Amino acid sequence: MVRHLPNLLSTLRLLAAPFAAWLIITDHDTAALLVFAAAGLSDGLDGFIARRWGFTSDFGAWLEKLAPADPGYQHHQTGEDNADAHLKRTIMGHQVVLPITGGTLDLGPWEQVFYAEFDGQRKKRVIVKVMGE
Repeated sequence: MVRHLPNLLSTLRLLAAPFAAWLIITDHDTAALLVFAAAGLSDGLDGFIARRWGFTSDFGAWLEKLAPADPGYQHHQTGEDNADAHLKRTIMGHQVVLPITGGTLDLGPWEQVFYAEFDGQRKKRVIVKVMGE
């Protein structure tokens, strides 16, 4: 059961996204903030579970091969030790465009949205821009 909990939490975050967008559009800012806060907390729980029980996604395993956590990066000579995080972010990108049709997230059957943290627990922000009709 624990192995499926991160997927369940990710699915719940996906389902909450169109609802949060609707809350923003209809000026229910406090409720939208609560949805985003719940998503952030569930993301933290998701990460804790993955670290605690050693779960690795296919993307995580693939990225680790491409940009391993290695102390030999030139970037580390600056005093930072997160060169692999920069490389992984470059590969995965830092933004996403989500199609919403008829008020529903319009992804294909094998598509999903996920948040990947490569650089530890730093302060983050989420920017949502709604475009269209």
